Amino acid sequence: MSISDKLNRTAMGLKPSGIRRFFDLAYTMENVVSLGIGEPDFITPWHIRDGGIYSLEKGITAYTPNRGLPDLQKAVAAYLGRRFGLEYSADEVLITVGGSEAIDLAVRALVEPGDEVIVPEPSFVCYDPITRLAGGIPVALPTYAEDEFRLNPAVLEEKITPKTKILMLPYPNNPTGAIMGEEHLRPIADLCIKHDLIVISDEIYAELTYGPERHFSISAIPGMRERTIIVSGLSKSHAMTGWRIGYAVAPAEAVKLMTKIHQFAIMSAPTTSQYAALEALNSGDDDIAAMREEYDGRRKYMLEGFRKIGLPCFEPKGAFYMFPDIRGTGMGSEEFCEKLLRKEKVAVIPGDAFGAAGDGFVRCSYCYSLATIGSALAGIERFIGSL
Repeated sequence: MSISDKLNRTAMGLKPSGIRRFFDLAYTMENVVSLGIGEPDFITPWHIRDGGIYSLEKGITAYTPNRGLPDLQKAVAAYLGRRFGLEYSADEVLITVGGSEAIDLAVRALVEPGDEVIVPEPSFVCYDPITRLAGGIPVALPTYAEDEFRLNPAVLEEKITPKTKILMLPYPNNPTGAIMGEEHLRPIADLCIKHDLIVISDEIYAELTYGPERHFSISAIPGMRERTIIVSGLSKSHAMTGWRIGYAVAPAEAVKLMTKIHQFAIMSAPTTSQYAALEALNSGDDDIAAMREEYDGRRKYMLEGFRKIGLPCFEPKGAFYMFPDIRGTGMGSEEFCEKLLRKEKVAVIPGDAFGAAGDGFVRCSYCYSLATIGSALAGIERFIGSL
């Protein structure tokens, strides 16, 4: 008997991450300048770290309740009200191990075999495989640069069938930096109500929008609160990636079922991290503002650099990614990235790692220093000039 005969065929059939392949390739090379990792280069602010440290000094090392610290649930609800005008109560909040667990729980709580889940592309790499592992059928919904990678309501409606249950809504978007304002979300909400869809709204980058327009959640539209699960976390907004703290916010009945799954799979989120998160949500608004201002400066610098090089790139208004168009080089995303890495030792991520609609583009993160961004842009310019 070979154990390979017993392995889960759905899991075996999942495509490896296109992002990981380039990380692994870059790792074998020396002196690589990377714009590949979507992780803040800020250290978690001291007062937040101290919140976790103080809990350890007090000897608070036991499990918390499955749904998380009651005070943290209240803090999440208060934070969403203060920052985005959303009204939720503590019993509609579940604390999770990062935003990724929140996505997984939402899908597993909703999807039954054969259910269809509409996944806009390009988008974060986990939606499709998580859907497949739950027995669902992911349905790709392409978005386009000429629409600034927003959902087109007409294209969305074409994808809806009697089997459609969920729309993934990943805005602000990784990898494109696209956002959808209230005026763009209202026709999407109308379709969700018309076709009785549930929305899983991934708002992990909600705090990172630039310009006068703040993030607007589809949950705020009348008729959408009862059919929306918001998934988010503190990794991007508070530079807390390694703390692994996220949350899901939804009607209480959905939270109850998600908590049941979370209880059996995880038990509870890390206790120390929950205390740090409590400090972050209660006293971290100034930290968000400082980091957002720094990212905005880097965003403008990178956008100007790509335009000088001659690579078309729409102006991203959210997250910390840029998605330049490399189709003019005559290469696809994978070929461009591999040749750039080997010739100039500059690492960026192929756009098709985020879905077929991303081919012809590359993802570049600006959560790096201006010096690193400048060095990478110089390498890209030399590479383009050599073609």
